[in-house]
Amino acid sequence: MEENTIMDEIRELLENKQYTKLRQTLSDMNIADIAAIMDDMENEDSLKMFRILPKDIAADVFANLEIEDQQYIIQSLSDKEAGNIIDNLMADDATDLLEEMPANIVKKILANASPDTRADINHLLRYPEDSAGSIMTVEYVDLKEDMTVSQAIDRIRKIGLDSETVNICYVVTNQRVLVGTVALRYLLIKKADEKIGDIMNTKVISIGTMTDQEETAHMFQKYGFTVMPVVDNENRMIGIITIDDVMDIMEEEATEDIEKMAAIIPSDKPYSRIGIFDTYKNRMPWLLFLMISATFTGAIISKFQDALAAYVVLTAYIPMLMDTGGNAGSQASVSIIRGISLDEIEFSDIFKVWWKEVRVALLCGFTLSIANFVKLLIIDRVAIPVAAVVCITLLLVVIIAKSIGCLLPMCADKLGFDPAVMASPMITTIVDAVSLLAYFTIATNLLHLSV
Repeated sequence: MEENTIMDEIRELLENKQYTKLRQTLSDMNIADIAAIMDDMENEDSLKMFRILPKDIAADVFANLEIEDQQYIIQSLSDKEAGNIIDNLMADDATDLLEEMPANIVKKILANASPDTRADINHLLRYPEDSAGSIMTVEYVDLKEDMTVSQAIDRIRKIGLDSETVNICYVVTNQRVLVGTVALRYLLIKKADEKIGDIMNTKVISIGTMTDQEETAHMFQKYGFTVMPVVDNENRMIGIITIDDVMDIMEEEATEDIEKMAAIIPSDKPYSRIGIFDTYKNRMPWLLFLMISATFTGAIISKFQDALAAYVVLTAYIPMLMDTGGNAGSQASVSIIRGISLDEIEFSDIFKVWWKEVRVALLCGFTLSIANFVKLLIIDRVAIPVAAVVCITLLLVVIIAKSIGCLLPMCADKLGFDPAVMASPMITTIVDAVSLLAYFTIATNLLHLSV
């Protein structure tokens, strides 16, 4: 059944107040599908659906909702109901929610949550935003070395439902120092009386609580794990991070980079939920900065206005040179920024990267210049000296643009700035000014013009 058909059916059941049938329909649906439908509904209908949901799936559906829908629902519930929802959420999901809520609402929710839940949330809230500690969950299965396989399975049965995952269990000492891991599948095939210490994997790869979330995502990608342990400076087990959290991180980081590359201040809200004024505030600073910086190109044109007056035809090729330079620089910068984000490129590679881009620029620039030279002579019918000025400039512009496009992001990263900031708009602005300087300098020398 298609999603639109399901939504129409659910709307009809709500309107006709057929709540028993609706409850049964929702019970048979996937949790993510229910959340997607609720996100597309008006707040009041979404709240009605949530109240109808069976208690055993309500918290899971809630965890999949957009943050704005979560806030509306949690504020519409009684203090006790809200406390129950928080108690049934994984600690990392509950923490993410409370970080976005007004302080007075948070206070009420925590007051009605269980002591264990409050302790877990407060524990996660103390870590810096975007660190591994802030996105981990503290619900995991821990075992001891002296346990038998039978005892370990009994413990999984006891705490497994309240854990984020039971596929990987963590072996810790009495001081909670992480010493090994054991997969559930090994427990199922080993003899009941075997010791955990004898079958555990001692080559454990872990993440520090202060590790940046982007680096955390890279570690998941590097090792191909679905879950990784989080430890403190003394290797004591603190929590775990699962692949679903990493997917959220990767989406968030990719969105942030795209926005920076488009000269937009990043926002943590989806486009449809950002107001007009907030969108204006995110875009205006960079537009203003780029407009002011673009005045340099106007100043360059003004300086060479006598040369332009003598050869007005030169003016017609300014947009082509500037656009080609901007595009060439953007191609290089996007490739380099991507390489930096994937740890494929280090600052120590700067000369190797630059030399590669110069050679690529020579090939691209030479091809473009030959094609443009033929076009200038046959179609535009300009004089050979003018065509030579345009084509020589074009070759030089491509080389300069690709050099700037690869060097700026690498230097920015070395200085501690986000290399994505040095993407298309910034590079295009710089390349435009350099292109004009090169163009008019070559024109004045080859055509013997006075400035």
